[in-house]
Amino acid sequence: MKRTEFMQEIAQLSAEELRNALGETRRALFGLRLNAATTHLKDYSQYKKLRKQVARILTVASSK
Repeated sequence: MKRTEFMQEIAQLSAEELRNALGETRRALFGLRLNAATTHLKDYSQYKKLRKQVARILTVASSK
């Protein structure tokens, strides 16, 4: 998903849906960290992508 598509999608979400999306993204980031600690990851760029998603969701949430 491209950044602009993602931003358009989260801009349409309600405050409760934004909190849920933020929780899901943070859980995915935690799971990625856990997998990296226990096994070898194939795609380390997921860290950066998930952190940016969290930041984008927080930006939209704070603007509402």
